[in-house]
Amino acid sequence: MARTTGSDGGKTEAAVREAAVSLIARLGYEAMSMRQLAAEVGVQAAALYRYFPTKEDLLFTLMREHMEGLLKAWATARPASADPVTRLAAYVENHIAFHIERRHATHVSNMELRSLSHERLTQILKMRTAYEKELRTILRDGTEAGAFEIDDTGLTAMALIQMMTGVIVWFRPGERLSVAEVTASYLSMTMRLVGATISHGTARPFGRAAVAL
Repeated sequence: MARTTGSDGGKTEAAVREAAVSLIARLGYEAMSMRQLAAEVGVQAAALYRYFPTKEDLLFTLMREHMEGLLKAWATARPASADPVTRLAAYVENHIAFHIERRHATHVSNMELRSLSHERLTQILKMRTAYEKELRTILRDGTEAGAFEIDDTGLTAMALIQMMTGVIVWFRPGERLSVAEVTASYLSMTMRLVGATISHGTARPFGRAAVAL
């Protein structure tokens, strides 16, 4: 049943974005129509164009806001410590928490890049590159400091991003593992992958989770 919204423009626009993320994640961008979206929000289809002149405008806004949110979340979570192990653990924890909380938005951002025009695709990819550069810098710093054993920093960064983002495919709240337990397991796998030198049998706290190698 369609949800009804009030006359507040800001609330209506937020409802449009929320419904669009859910519909695109479920149906795909090409399959979702603006008429379906309007029905979901509870407004006339023509009203949507006051907020998003084109369907692609809507998709681009969703993707841009997703990346802006991710970059902002990392800027907040980035530790003051120069220790690369601490920084890597913070990056992993923040990445997993952010994407689990935004599972549908992550799916849209990953699967619908092909639906953007070249110019808009370039903008989103620049933001993704800036975010991933943070991880490559951590890995490079750790390798130079002797904390990590990595042959190819770029390849390792790509592997870690894919592994961490893949959590959204299978994780569901309330099932066997909690977010903290998933994070702890992924931290352990990450540290093993980069050859981090952490003493066996010790657990170092990183935010809500801990690494025990």
